[in-house]
Amino acid sequence: MEWDFLLATLMNLTVNLVYTLVALFVGVKSLLLIDDKLMKTISFEEELKKGNVAVAIFASSILIFVALIVTFGFKG
Repeated sequence: MEWDFLLATLMNLTVNLVYTLVALFVGVKSLLLIDDKLMKTISFEEELKKGNVAVAIFASSILIFVALIVTFGFKG
């Protein structure tokens, strides 16, 4: 009985880790797509290197919204 519980917990952890990695990948790719296609005159990476806090807040808010959308998509 204990091994069944441990195996189910381990499988649940694995599934959640895979979902997390997929959400992270989708979020970063969408941020790069937004940077390339919509913001052609502004480079997020260059502005972050300069220390622009507004760009950091904007990029993190995009990542949070993409993560929320992916999370609700996974829940079905």
